[in-house]
Amino acid sequence: MRARDKVAVSALRATLAALDNAEAVPVDEAATRGQALEQSPVGAGATEAARRELSERAVAEIVRAEAGERLTAAARLTAPAHAGHAARLRAEAEVLLRLLDGPAAP
Repeated sequence: MRARDKVAVSALRATLAALDNAEAVPVDEAATRGQALEQSPVGAGATEAARRELSERAVAEIVRAEAGERLTAAARLTAPAHAGHAARLRAEAEVLLRLLDGPAAP
């Protein structure tokens, strides 16, 4: 069971990072270009920007893409020496796809 947890934790951490990246607001280069350091905002939270809110559909697409990337990478690992890594990638993809399916019926 513990090995299964490590696989799930790995998949979930990477997917949470992908979701966090998707919520990031792009930096407006025009607004920061040519601005002197002395003119920069100061103080706690002065440089904070509101994050984008992802729809449920966007979150599902990102999770599905993360699972797809793992399955694609596993398919490319055909050498016997990489069988363990390929199996782990497939297991991570399975964890993510199960999240999209929702809770299993009892």
